[in-house]
Amino acid sequence: MRDLRLPVLGACAWVGGLLAAVSGHAAELTGALILVIVTAGVVLALRRPSLRPSVVAGLAVLLTVLAVAGLRVDQVRHDPVAQLAERGAMADIVGVVTSDPRTVVEAHATQQLLRLKVRRATGRGTTFAVNVPVILLGDASWSHVPLGTTVATSGRLVAADESDVAALFLARDAPHRVAEPGPWWRASGRLRASIRDSVSHRPPAERAIVPALVDGDESRVDDALADDFRTTGLTHLLAVSGTNLTLVVGFLLLVARWAGVRGRWLPVVAAIGIAGFVLLARTEPSVLRAAAMGSVGLLAMGHNGRSRALRGLGAAVVVLMLLDPGLATSAGFALSVLATAGILLLGPAWRDALARWLPLWLAEAIAVPAAAQLACTPLIAVISGQVSVVAVLANLLAEPAVGPATVLGLLGGLGGLVWPLSGRCCGWLASWCVAWIVAVARHTAALPTAAVDWGTGVVAIGVLTALTVVVGLYAPRLLRHRGVGATCCLSLVVATAVRWPTPGWPPRDWVYAVCNVGQGDGTALRVGEHAAIVVDAGPDPRPMDACLDRLGVRQVPLFVLTHFHADHVDGVAAVFDGRRVDQVWTTRLQDPPEGVAALQQAARAAGVVPVPVPAPYGATVRVGEVTLQVLWPLPDSPTEGPGDGSTANGASVVLLARTHGIRILLTGDVEPEGQEAIARAVPGLGVDVLKIPHHGSRYQDEAWLLGLHPRLAIASVGADNDYGHPAASTLDPLAAAGVRVLRTDRDGSVAVTVGAHGLGYAAR
Repeated sequence: MRDLRLPVLGACAWVGGLLAAVSGHAAELTGALILVIVTAGVVLALRRPSLRPSVVAGLAVLLTVLAVAGLRVDQVRHDPVAQLAERGAMADIVGVVTSDPRTVVEAHATQQLLRLKVRRATGRGTTFAVNVPVILLGDASWSHVPLGTTVATSGRLVAADESDVAALFLARDAPHRVAEPGPWWRASGRLRASIRDSVSHRPPAERAIVPALVDGDESRVDDALADDFRTTGLTHLLAVSGTNLTLVVGFLLLVARWAGVRGRWLPVVAAIGIAGFVLLARTEPSVLRAAAMGSVGLLAMGHNGRSRALRGLGAAVVVLMLLDPGLATSAGFALSVLATAGILLLGPAWRDALARWLPLWLAEAIAVPAAAQLACTPLIAVISGQVSVVAVLANLLAEPAVGPATVLGLLGGLGGLVWPLSGRCCGWLASWCVAWIVAVARHTAALPTAAVDWGTGVVAIGVLTALTVVVGLYAPRLLRHRGVGATCCLSLVVATAVRWPTPGWPPRDWVYAVCNVGQGDGTALRVGEHAAIVVDAGPDPRPMDACLDRLGVRQVPLFVLTHFHADHVDGVAAVFDGRRVDQVWTTRLQDPPEGVAALQQAARAAGVVPVPVPAPYGATVRVGEVTLQVLWPLPDSPTEGPGDGSTANGASVVLLARTHGIRILLTGDVEPEGQEAIARAVPGLGVDVLKIPHHGSRYQDEAWLLGLHPRLAIASVGADNDYGHPAASTLDPLAAAGVRVLRTDRDGSVAVTVGAHGLGYAAR
């Protein structure tokens, strides 16, 4: 019988954190809920004396977390820095850098984001001695400020959205270094650099993943590879997680045992290892969370490990909630706790059931990722709107390589500090292990049904949660039988390998489709049976290929690339894969060069020569059922750019399509200057359907957009992108004017239809 007292206390602490988070938006509702919970606890304690200590402890923990959260909010609210931020004051600050700089790319600027612990702030003529965290946004001069450096700078303080910081600081000046990092931070920085150097001679994917596995440094992981890891449930390998700490400290304990360390000294070694890992991976909230979960994993490795780990999990949640109640609403924290709880509560029963007809090692290899994935499934669906089908298979295949890759990567960093050649040798071995993990992620993500779209509404998530509970409880009864268990496993494999039909998609009378390709553009204009004009191809071939397959597009009489940015051209292989492409049009501006090269390579393999838009400006071209008119760029626009892609958006091809009695405007990423020029050249232009320029960026000519009087406007945009797309300042005026506004990150792929009742749409 498991001792669940500490896990229950952890749950109470979590509830306290959630109530604290809600209280700022619905204070009366929160007060009523607290009253109900306390009353229920008192009644239970009076009726069941045996439970009285547990009830009292649970209520005490819940109320303590609430009190801590209230004190933190009050502290921030009355902090001088927060008060200056409320007034948007200019200030001079001195503080310590507490995170590595991260590049944030916006439409017209690239900035560096980092966290700073402010020690002194001067604003409105007064100097304050403080100790509060802020988020800093600065220019490129902040990109190489080491962690732990004390800096002085000036800028503007503004209110922050995050509850755990006092303000957002918009740095006006470059950092002035007041004091260099301490010896521990310098040592940590050298080791991180050595880990990167140990694999610097390897291919890009392996060069990026090894540091991510060892210390959570995912700065070199490109978006396409990150999407593959996300789709296959391997995202935990790209960020600091409890798994990283368990592997690193577990290896350290093995070395200590080999060296003769025994007894009470082993916990000391483990504590030193945990502290060293935190320094290496940075003392950010996510790292501290991972350290707590990793410590639970270490407990599970010892005698009576499952029971001790379950109690440790409850204690870890209580401690983390008391230290930072804001973690209660953190998706990363919730996923870590749920995955650990799933492994501890569901894993043993699943393993024992499978072990009746499978070798024990294989039964455990299947049960652990399956239990973790099942426990996290409802929350993952809330976050992404998808349920990963291949996660268990991907983790099963990748897991054998994770341990060796992590340990060898760490040895590569340590060895490189002493003898660079030894570091490169270990890094070479680590990269071979990582190559297998990357191959697993890419191939399983490419399976036809790698992930299933799932709604994020209350009913959809409620149904999924109920299914999760049923599977968790009854799976062992099914899996213990060889025939039933094998059938379940085989069914899962078949489900991922076969592309299942989507009822009602695409609609029979579709004329234009905006594919959900993530943060990018990929659209199709139907010109006949199984034929379409394709405009742009998105950032990744897989979603574009899947969309065209579902639309039944086998022939592409014309492929138009509006401009050569990666989010429009990197998926170009999908257009040529298994389809006949007759012509390729591009913008006149052949820039940036990487995008131009990507298109030329794909087109050359298909025997097609891309050409700048050949139609005279304003002339119409008939392609099957569609008439196209080129509205932009002008015939005398430049054909060469600066080579950095900075002007490519403004040179986007803009097309007006007429089909089945409706007018569709395809705008690429055309900038406000181009929009104004089109407004002057084609006054009074009106359309039925608008593909909103530049993914709904806030940089628009609002008067022109509203003057088009569209009935339907669609923003092609990726979920949780770093660009702030789509902007409310762009979508809200359209909606206020009566335009039906759709966005692919929430609505999925959109098909515009023309039927007996006129213009319509269907979203998938």
